[in-house]
Amino acid sequence: MKKIAIILTALIASGLGYFMHKKQENLSMNTQLIPREVLFGNPEKTMVRLSSNGQQISYLANFNGVLNIFTAKIETPHEGVAITKDTGRGIRQYFWLYDNQHIVYLKDDGGDENWRIHVVNISIKEDKTFTPEKVNAQIYHVSDKFPEEILVGLNDRDPSYHDVYRLNILTGEKILILQNDRHFSDFIFDDDYNLRFATITTEGGGAESFKATLTAEPGKYTWESFMKVGLEDVYTTEPLGITKDGNILYMLDSRGYDLNVLKEINLETKAETVLAQGKKADIGSIMSHPHTGIIEAYSTNYLRPEWICLDKEIEDHLNTIKQTLKGEVGVASRTLDDHLWVVTDLKDDGPIGYYLYNKDKKALTFLFNQRENLTKYQLAKMEGLVIKARDGLELPSYLTKPINAKGPVPLILLVHGGPVARDAWGYYPEAQWLANRGYAVLQVNYRASTGFGKSFISKGDREWGAKMHEDLLDAVNWAIKEGIADPAKIAIYGGSYGGYAALWGAAHSGDVFKCAVDIVGPSNLQTLMATIPPYWKPFLEQLYQRIGDNRTEEGLALLKERSPLTHVDKIHIPVLIAQGEKDPRVKQAESEQIVAAMKVKNLGYIYMLFMDEGHGFARPENKFAFYAVAERFLADNLGGKFEGMTNEFDKTTLAPEHKTELTARFKNG
Repeated sequence: MKKIAIILTALIASGLGYFMHKKQENLSMNTQLIPREVLFGNPEKTMVRLSSNGQQISYLANFNGVLNIFTAKIETPHEGVAITKDTGRGIRQYFWLYDNQHIVYLKDDGGDENWRIHVVNISIKEDKTFTPEKVNAQIYHVSDKFPEEILVGLNDRDPSYHDVYRLNILTGEKILILQNDRHFSDFIFDDDYNLRFATITTEGGGAESFKATLTAEPGKYTWESFMKVGLEDVYTTEPLGITKDGNILYMLDSRGYDLNVLKEINLETKAETVLAQGKKADIGSIMSHPHTGIIEAYSTNYLRPEWICLDKEIEDHLNTIKQTLKGEVGVASRTLDDHLWVVTDLKDDGPIGYYLYNKDKKALTFLFNQRENLTKYQLAKMEGLVIKARDGLELPSYLTKPINAKGPVPLILLVHGGPVARDAWGYYPEAQWLANRGYAVLQVNYRASTGFGKSFISKGDREWGAKMHEDLLDAVNWAIKEGIADPAKIAIYGGSYGGYAALWGAAHSGDVFKCAVDIVGPSNLQTLMATIPPYWKPFLEQLYQRIGDNRTEEGLALLKERSPLTHVDKIHIPVLIAQGEKDPRVKQAESEQIVAAMKVKNLGYIYMLFMDEGHGFARPENKFAFYAVAERFLADNLGGKFEGMTNEFDKTTLAPEHKTELTARFKNG
């Protein structure tokens, strides 16, 4: 089974700019400004889940301005009560245990990604922590057969690898299942908590999975090679899980294919059956029965998500739901007996809607919107389109234009992180914010993005700052030729890899971009590779192949050449740089190096260092401060609209010197 990765993904922020403010001529200036607080404040209710018995419902909501877990009776879902009292960056992931009395969540310290396992007794609101500080805890498996136990991984013995334990959430007792001396990076368990498969990273960035057989000695196994995967397949091939009876292994497999297939393997007979394959995109998500584990549907996502059903009954229910909802249907939670579902209605021009679906009655009941206060505003539509790169590669992309735009307008090239990630259709707060301020927003799935086949990913190998950047430039040129973008008013903006792309664009494409926004982006690939978190060690081989190998002189030379810091002399446009002080992935030094170099050369920049944030910004106070500066920066450089500032810096955790400097710079709004 896919490990339950309760890991906060990077909350990648947005864009900015800072010189003379000019009115944008081709936008209807009557468009109502959507307040930043509405767009970027915590959602009112999100991550809605059902207890396995269907008697209770839970969600994340604000408690004193911080996202916490609320629970309510299923009959009165709006009468939720907070069962956690976090006062920091908020809770982002959680799940119910099968005893229907406990909820598990993981929380780190200010974004450092050293996750600690918390278990809350909802009856008495008792919150216990079961793992030590400064340890990266992971949750691998939960089973309804053992409602008081979970399987967890801890890297306290060796920070690079996780040992596996069976954790009793009532007593805190941990039983060692596997001491990870073989350096496995992932595990598959069945519902009896037997370790069935484990995977290691191989030289060259591939992977090998082994079948585990428990010996007479507790915690000791014999290992039989089960599956070998090369680098080209490692992102598109993975085991998904084992059915309740322990006989069928499901997996995604791209070996021998470009787009992966959904496959089942009979573990007794070893017979393999291909169940499905996407037509234009990889198979991404799957929907399986909550009790049997049998896969009932799968999704692909080329320009928009699409669910394809293997089970006729599920297809009938999804069709019934689609008759009511306007957006794309998703199923967020199901009871163990599968009588109740939480259904999501995903739209591009509105907040996610949550519904309760009764399968027996085929009845759909509206619960609430993720951001109800957003419904009073008119939002822009997101258009899916395909742009051809100069070598003919088709780049699935998304365009969000300002409402009432006429003719070319300023353009923000919004670059996703990863780079092994992707942009997708739906409500995207940064795109809506920028479109509302008068900018067209272009999001490009450049080569190396996931979801479009293994060759699409591999075309990005060691192409940081090269063909990956050319894809972005080709997309901008397309927008100019189509009369969408004003060629004199274009910005590049992104987080993580997108931040790198912004810095690289500032250094190499200053004739195209008038300003750049870098959020937690690496500036020096040599130091990036030398300071990755220890628990990323299993994936180092992949990084060597994808980015550059710092073990060789040739690799070091490549990393240096592709580092924006190396080319800081070429920067002549203003750059906004934002960083989390506790970021374990792209460390503070990445921003400090480029800032120091720009300062020495008297280049224009704004630097924002948030002291209790990691790889992205979670505290609403910090997001408000960032986006306030960002939109003023963009307005001054590109001529869009902006909302005035009031007290955005009062509660932020910006470094004191940055807070003082920014307050002085923007004190008049």
